[in-house]
Amino acid sequence: MGFAETFKALGDPVRREILLLLRRGQLSAGEIGSHFDMTGATISYHLSILKKADLVFETREKNYIYYGLNTSVVEEVMLWLSQLKGE
Repeated sequence: MGFAETFKALGDPVRREILLLLRRGQLSAGEIGSHFDMTGATISYHLSILKKADLVFETREKNYIYYGLNTSVVEEVMLWLSQLKGE
């Protein structure tokens, strides 16, 4: 994971909202997309950016792909930010 990719991913409000949705548990792309007024291709693009930054992971079950929050990367970013702040 690179911090540049992570912060690029976090820089978009749609991707931050996707992460908030995933904190409740794994969701399919369709379930994620139902919360937004955008095309499936746009949702896939946002999920691709989040996967590249290792903020989400995917699990395949039969014909479905479910996305989940990678909490270890989130914790690593939070640790770095707290060190930057001096806590």
